[in-house]
Amino acid sequence: MNTKTFEEYESVVRSYCRHFPKVFTTAKGAVITDEDGNDYIDFFCGAGAVNYGHNNPYIKQKMVDYLMTDGIIHALDMYTVPKREFIETLEKKIIEPRGLNYKIQFCGPTGTNGVEAAIKLARKTKGRRNIFAFMGCFHGMTLGALSLTSEMYARNGAGASLNDVTHIPAPYMFEGLDVIKYMQTLLDDDHSGVEKPAAVVMETLQAEGGIRPFSDEFLKDVREFCDKNDILMIIDDIQVGCCRTGTFFSFERAGIVPDMVIMSKSIGGLGMPLSIVLLKEELDEWKPGEHNGTFRGNQLSFIAGKASFDWLLENNVEAETQRKGKIVKDYLEKEVISLDSRLELRGMGLIWGIDFGKINPELSERIIERCFEQQLICECAGRDGAVLKIMPPLVIGDDLLMKGLEIIANAAKEELK
Repeated sequence: MNTKTFEEYESVVRSYCRHFPKVFTTAKGAVITDEDGNDYIDFFCGAGAVNYGHNNPYIKQKMVDYLMTDGIIHALDMYTVPKREFIETLEKKIIEPRGLNYKIQFCGPTGTNGVEAAIKLARKTKGRRNIFAFMGCFHGMTLGALSLTSEMYARNGAGASLNDVTHIPAPYMFEGLDVIKYMQTLLDDDHSGVEKPAAVVMETLQAEGGIRPFSDEFLKDVREFCDKNDILMIIDDIQVGCCRTGTFFSFERAGIVPDMVIMSKSIGGLGMPLSIVLLKEELDEWKPGEHNGTFRGNQLSFIAGKASFDWLLENNVEAETQRKGKIVKDYLEKEVISLDSRLELRGMGLIWGIDFGKINPELSERIIERCFEQQLICECAGRDGAVLKIMPPLVIGDDLLMKGLEIIANAAKEELK
C-alpha cells in the first residue's frame, strides 16, 4: 500500500491517518474498504459526520438526481430551491414538532465557524465579552472557538492569546462541588475577578472530553441559571446532535429550550460540509453580511441535509439508536467492564466510552491499535486519551455492531491480562 505521496508532500499536521495508515477507496453503511480490498467496521463515523451511513443510498440518489439537472451548486446566500426545501423541511418536520421556534443562520461549512457565529452574536446582543465554558469541552480550532476549547494540546497550537472565556469546572470533576452555586458566586462576588458572561456555551455530552454526559437535572439548572442572570444558553450539538444520543437534538431529554443551537457534521446528511446556528428570533440582530462565508450556500449539502431529515423520520432512526444503544451498554458491561472494577463505561444512544484512566491511560491507545489490526476503526478521547470512544453510524446492523463490540472486548481482554 503506497503512502509515500502523503508522507512526502502532505503537512505533518495530519493526524487520523497516523492511527489508520491505510489508503481507503470506498465506503458503504458502516464499512470502509481500503485499496487492497480489506473491509473495516467503522466505529469512528467521520467524528460524527456520517450518522446515516457512508453513501446512504436514498440521500446519495437525491444528490445524483440534482447534479444531473445542472442545478446551481454555488450560490453564496442567494435564494435557491434546495435552500428553501432544506429550511422548510427542517422547520416543519424537525423543529416545530418539538415545540421549538428557531430561525436558521447558515455559516461557513464547519462546526467551528458555527461556534464563531454563535459567540459573536451572543456578545453583540448582550454587550458583554466574556463567555462561560466547561472544562473538558471541545468547541473547535479557530481562535474564537479555540478560546472555549479547554484541551491544552489544541490551545498551545494557537500562537495567540485566547481571552474572554472563563472555564468552569465540569460537574463530574470535583465531588460535592455545586457548579451552579460556583457560577453564581463568580457573578455575585465583587472580588471574583470574573466578568459577567454573555453566554454559557456547552455540550450536553462532552464527546472529545471523554464521553461525559451531563445529567438532565444539571442541564435544567444551567437553563435556570442563565434565565436568572440574563445570560444566553448555547448548546453545541455539532457532534452529539442529529440523533446521536437517541433524539435529534441532544438536549431534548432535559426538556429545555436553548437560546442557540450549533449544528454541523451530520446536518449535511452524507458527510457534506454544512454548519448552522438555530437562534431565537429576538436574538437575530445581525446586520446583512456581518457574519458571512463563501461556502455558506453549498447546494449539495442542502440536498443531502433535506434528504437526511426525510430518511431519518421514515426509518425511525431515533428509536433504533436508543435500541442499539442498549445493546452496546449491556454487552460492554458484561464483557468488558466486568474485567476490572476500575473501568468505567459512559454514554447514551450510540456514543459510548470505556475509561481506562484509573488503570493506565495508555491502554486505550493500545486497544485501538489491536482493534485496527482486526479491521475495526475506533479512536480515543478524554484526558490523556484514556477513553476508548465507540461511535458507529446509526444505521449499523445488529450483526456488524456485535462483531465490532466483540473485537473491542477481545482486545481489552488481551491488554488486561
